Amino acid sequence: MFLARVLADGEGDLVCDFAETYRLLDWRSLGARQAATLAAGLPLGSRVMTRLSGATVPLPLQLQARIADDLALLVWMQSKDAQAGRNRPVSILQALTAPVQEKKNDLQAYDTPEAFWAARSEFVKGGVPRG
Repeated sequence: MFLARVLADGEGDLVCDFAETYRLLDWRSLGARQAATLAAGLPLGSRVMTRLSGATVPLPLQLQARIADDLALLVWMQSKDAQAGRNRPVSILQALTAPVQEKKNDLQAYDTPEAFWAARSEFVKGGVPRG
């Protein structure tokens, strides 16, 4: 059941984690039971464990960011800026865990090389390429 949860969103994370952690490229050769055992033993900072926890950033990185934030805050509290209430340090942890803003995708795709070159030619002349 654990292996099924890991593979629910695809096997890319599992392949990367097995290669990185166990130096194993063909996880399917292990058999389901052994693969599930190894998947359950992956470290907390692995892609699989991060995804299963619902986090966007691995736990070890979250802890490091929190330590850096607390240290920056302690240093700031001893400064004249803190006494004046200005220049409070920005939280690294908050920046890492904040929801990602959707970016406008201005990627253009072309069906043929000819269509690409025609659009490029138009762009170079100052026009707007159509794809």
